[in-house]
Amino acid sequence: MQKQLKFMKMKWVPLVVSILFGLVVNAQQTVTGTVLSQPDGLPLPGANILVKGTTTGATTDMDGNYSIEVENGSAVLVFSYVGFTPQNVTVGNQTVINVTLIEDSSQLSEIVVVGYGTRKKSDITGAVSSVKSEELNAFPVLEATQALQGRAAGVVVQSNNGGEPGAPINIKIRGNTSINASSSPLIVVDGFVGATMPQSSDIESLEILKDASATAIYGSRGSNGVVLVTTKKGRSGKLTIELNSTYAVQSTSNEIDLLNADEFADYQNQIRANNGVTTPYVQGSANTDWQDLIYKSGSTANHQVSFSGGSDKINFYASGNYFKQDGVLINSDFERLTFLSNIDAQATDKLKLGLNLFGSRGTKNGAATQSNGSVSAGGDDVITLAMRYAPDQPVYNDDGTYNYGNTVGDPVDNPYAVAKERIDETKTDNFRVNFYANYDILEGLSFKTTYGFSTENATRGIYLPSVLRQTAGAESGRASVEHDKETTMLSENYLTYNREIGKGNLTLLAGYSYQKTVSENFYSEATGFISDSFSFYGLGSATNILQPDSSISEVEIQSQFGRINYDYDDKYLLTATVRRDGASNFAANEKYAIFPSAALGWKVSSEDFLKESESISNLKLRLSYGVTGNPSIGAYESLARFETLYASSNGSTVSAITPEQAANPNLKWESSYQTNFGVDLGLFNNKVTLSLDYYDIDTKDLILTNNTITEYLGYTGDDILANIGEINNSGFEINLNTRNITNEDFSWTTDFNISFNKNEVVNLANNADLYFDATPSYFSHDRSYVLRVGEEVGLFWGYDYTGVYQGGALPSGSATLPGGVAGDPLFADLDGSGDITEADRGIIGNPNPDYTFGFTNNFSYKNFDLNIFFQGSQGGDIFNLTNSQLYNGDANTTRDNYYNAWTPTNTDTNTPRVGNNSNREVSSRFVEDGSYIRLKNIAIGYNFPQDLIEDLGIDRLRLSLSAQNLLTFTDYSGLDPEVNYYGSNGNNNTSANTAQGFDFGNYPTVKSVSFSLNVKF
Repeated sequence: MQKQLKFMKMKWVPLVVSILFGLVVNAQQTVTGTVLSQPDGLPLPGANILVKGTTTGATTDMDGNYSIEVENGSAVLVFSYVGFTPQNVTVGNQTVINVTLIEDSSQLSEIVVVGYGTRKKSDITGAVSSVKSEELNAFPVLEATQALQGRAAGVVVQSNNGGEPGAPINIKIRGNTSINASSSPLIVVDGFVGATMPQSSDIESLEILKDASATAIYGSRGSNGVVLVTTKKGRSGKLTIELNSTYAVQSTSNEIDLLNADEFADYQNQIRANNGVTTPYVQGSANTDWQDLIYKSGSTANHQVSFSGGSDKINFYASGNYFKQDGVLINSDFERLTFLSNIDAQATDKLKLGLNLFGSRGTKNGAATQSNGSVSAGGDDVITLAMRYAPDQPVYNDDGTYNYGNTVGDPVDNPYAVAKERIDETKTDNFRVNFYANYDILEGLSFKTTYGFSTENATRGIYLPSVLRQTAGAESGRASVEHDKETTMLSENYLTYNREIGKGNLTLLAGYSYQKTVSENFYSEATGFISDSFSFYGLGSATNILQPDSSISEVEIQSQFGRINYDYDDKYLLTATVRRDGASNFAANEKYAIFPSAALGWKVSSEDFLKESESISNLKLRLSYGVTGNPSIGAYESLARFETLYASSNGSTVSAITPEQAANPNLKWESSYQTNFGVDLGLFNNKVTLSLDYYDIDTKDLILTNNTITEYLGYTGDDILANIGEINNSGFEINLNTRNITNEDFSWTTDFNISFNKNEVVNLANNADLYFDATPSYFSHDRSYVLRVGEEVGLFWGYDYTGVYQGGALPSGSATLPGGVAGDPLFADLDGSGDITEADRGIIGNPNPDYTFGFTNNFSYKNFDLNIFFQGSQGGDIFNLTNSQLYNGDANTTRDNYYNAWTPTNTDTNTPRVGNNSNREVSSRFVEDGSYIRLKNIAIGYNFPQDLIEDLGIDRLRLSLSAQNLLTFTDYSGLDPEVNYYGSNGNNNTSANTAQGFDFGNYPTVKSVSFSLNVKF
């Protein structure tokens, strides 16, 4: 019996074991899913998944997919990837877990591109700012430079003409470093120096080199900073196709509040009464709002398709882009087609080859803006004409012809006719090819050679038909054609050597560069056309061909450069750079110059006394000093020059030449001597990162004109270029990044930057003031801003407005312009003469801002994300030339001026009487505070879950809605506080550096609402 019972008990053992084993097996579960990156939503191949507390793990495949076994639902999966914040997820009863990892911008192992190489972010000793790809693509822009505004401390970005389609973009890094030479940074794309900026969606990384330690490797071209762009490359794996499409609706952000027809008639009668004219103004029958006629709703379309993929041996990336912007001003638009291709091939174990191709074709139709004041020659613009033209005049006469009955002021063209009939077309073709070969000679030693070629062709045609009576009616039409062609060849060769030496790491770089640029130009103009039908394509049919012009110039630069990077014990850093440049455009005695720099870094947080700190996760000190140059003067500027003229010989007119400029065999580079001290701080495992930089830049040997040539020598120009000036820029930059909240479902990050820059004119020829003018030519002024030793650059120059004259004795220290009566403006009588003369002009405003800033918050909740970006400027003054024109009495005016003007019954006002004796005076009356804060972009996006779209064969589907320039907070009374007007001299280097803060006839800044689609297969 006992044996039987024992047998029965043993018989149940296998059964019990089997049941228990089954329970254990069934307790294990398989978890699958996909790991994506945020904010681009791309798969992360090679991401690590680890069961917390065990050695069980898995990695994602090329599509970001993974599969892993866990013991039970209490297991915690740890997802990690280099450069991203790790994320922990409790399994629970889930069998599919999709995770989106958030990029950790504070990761010190991040690779940063520098000149001719790369460095770990933690090993950088210079001042370098990186702008993320998602920031460049936050809203639709023509080119990536527009997206840099407010993204990096010390970088000021501004359109040359508001929201004009295709308008050039002006970038300045750490202020203006010159007066006559360019202050724009050097653009380097995929190693090609001086390249055209690609589309923002083609950019993989963008770095801004700011101090001499970072830019000296580019020597004579590094004084204005360097923007390094790396475009996207293909990756090994399956073919990836991506579509990005954006459409935006745009409108003007503001309009000037002008008088209607009835108010205008009363205004003109007040002016007549104030000036003793008894004949009343005869009001026209119309009530035309000229601003409403010239403005319309605009739009922007931006569509791109890209292909990428490859294998272990070869990979590729190719994209095509179509951009079209219809401006908010009628008859203004821009259209461009762009392609880009990168091919990289591992030819052998030691040899890697690559080819980069870029091409674009752009067509810009421009409306006349930013008047130069040449009214009779077609220089006036649509914006100011719409403000000047009488509102009681109709657009068309009864016979259908354009109305030209402007009743006050200068005879000017009908603004609607100028907008509709004037033709201004520019076609630009860009092509660039860049080839490289990289050969690993020995372990740690490699040689890289690159050869590139680029060409840019731009043709601009302008036609003023005879219906524009004031500008072209008497000439029966006017046409001009200008063609510019620039070709560049670049060859660079350099060796790179890397070696570990004990506790140290040494990197050596040595190279040679040669670049040649050829510029060609021709210009032709004609008048007198039988028909307007052929526009500027019919020059041969004109009855009067004006003298044509053509030119060619060549500039060559050859260089040798070297750099040493040494890192000892991951604590102490050294960077030393030198470049020797020779340039053909400089004088015989100064063809060559050497530009050195050195920088030290100390990783304090790696020291024993700090490396165990729980609060300070990174602390690095940086100090650098170096010299960089600026070669941006034209070819042959140092040589003796002749000019052509007409002369008389035996009663006949003949062509002749005469000496124009004497040679200066000692003309050399402008050189910037720059010191930079920086601190990089990371707190709480780099959840808070802070970078502080102080800089001081002395730019010496400024190239200015020096009128030292006596007239009897026979030169038509009394100026000669010489190195005779000095300016200084100093400032402070702050970059703050915080990861406020980071968890499985919700994240919130903040980026803030602010920069303070102070410039000073240190030295000029004989320390004499230099006066310039940025007003339209019909303002009849010759001085509106000044360069003065000891002051900032480009200070406004004019009369100091002190109020309204109330009649009787003049207030002490004030006077009126000649003939002043009660109600006229008062100005400070600086010389005490009792009269306002040229001697009473002085500094009346400062256009240089105290600081500029950018402030971004990024939120994400599950598949939703929100971006809010503010940008602004504080302290820069604006000279409102528009009001100076509108308050003159010979045009329409603002309601503010009309209703607040001084009258015998309205004396408690600071606005002079209408029709006063000021005559468009340049005075502080029109200087306003240009400070502003702008909601630059607000965007909300949604990434569709992977399990919803994978059956459609889609890897990623994202929709977003955004708005640009939605709100602007400012006290400025003009159209927009971001102004850029250069006056009758136009946009040249001198104007761009010194004529700041003037507002007249600018294309208005636009508000946009954008819808975007991103699909990836």
